[in-house]
Amino acid sequence: MSSVTRRDYYEILGIERESDDGVIKTAYRKLAMTYHPDRNPGSHEAEEKFKECAEAYSVLSDPQKRAAYNRFGHQGVPSASGNGGFDASGFPDLGDILSDVFGFGDVFGRGAGQQKRTRAQRGEDVRYDLEIGFEDSMRGLSVDIQVPRLEECGRCHGKGAEPEDGLVTCPMCRGRGEVIYQQAFLSVRRSCSQCGGRGQIIRRPCKECRGEGYLKRERKLKVNIPAGVDNGTQLRLTQEGQPGANGGPAGDLFVVLRVAEHPIFERHETDLHCTVPINIGQAALGATIDILTFDGLQTIKIPEGSQAGSRLRLRGLGVPHLQGTSRGDLYVHLDVKVPSKLTREQRKLFEQLRELLPTENEPQEKGIFDKVKDYFL
Repeated sequence: MSSVTRRDYYEILGIERESDDGVIKTAYRKLAMTYHPDRNPGSHEAEEKFKECAEAYSVLSDPQKRAAYNRFGHQGVPSASGNGGFDASGFPDLGDILSDVFGFGDVFGRGAGQQKRTRAQRGEDVRYDLEIGFEDSMRGLSVDIQVPRLEECGRCHGKGAEPEDGLVTCPMCRGRGEVIYQQAFLSVRRSCSQCGGRGQIIRRPCKECRGEGYLKRERKLKVNIPAGVDNGTQLRLTQEGQPGANGGPAGDLFVVLRVAEHPIFERHETDLHCTVPINIGQAALGATIDILTFDGLQTIKIPEGSQAGSRLRLRGLGVPHLQGTSRGDLYVHLDVKVPSKLTREQRKLFEQLRELLPTENEPQEKGIFDKVKDYFL
């Protein structure tokens, strides 16, 4: 392809000259998927277009080459295709791009003498459900748990084979961990299916773990639960999950809490609510009562004339905040109880009170609770 007949690289990729690196890479990936020889077997035109867009990408993805091309055109950069052949080494990141697009292990990647290294993988996370009491969620606690998990076999150190002669070189890949396939003009490297990319095969399984490389164990862990936790709160213990493969880090352990209900108190975010029954006399005349809270016995004053459903607020007696030292509030809801059974004396008093209290149609010269107060006092 001579410099006279070469197309403009921006035109080849279908982008503007001001396009950034992300636009360039995206445009190239789309063209690579369209014209890749594996998707167009036997098509010489597709192969040429594939080479053409790869050459354009190799120049425009390199800041120095792109600057030279913008200034001097094709004469400012060497041809990526050499003497008419496809030189993969001149195309940076081409292997990574085709690996993302087509799922190949490595394309144009390593020399024939290099061996593939099996990638280290992070272990799986583990979930542990733990139920605690309502009081414990208010005050916090430390608890020991037994977590079932896999642990690396001490005899084979996770390899699954006898330490001395349990592993042999894979006969298919000859220890490289990968095999090479020729596809059109491409040399494609893929993980060896026989050894799974390890380069070795277990000849004698480990006597301790029977070839698994790991043993099931229960591990005792201490979990510190802070005050203020709620249903669904997750506590993360780093690297206490399943072990990683090929030397990778272990996963994490997530302790998911379930808080038991309380017979008296209900939680709404960081506030507590409870209901206290009072009689009609206490509601009308007011009273002082004691209630038991998580901070001990508290004396509260009921205002005279309190209605059913009224609530009293006790500041700072609620749930501790997880991310601070403050606390929510405690709300005491008043439930005015009307007696269902009366003694003869009580009935007589209520009948007298009924005569003193105004009906809806009568003007109220004096407040109802004032009259109750006057009667009883």
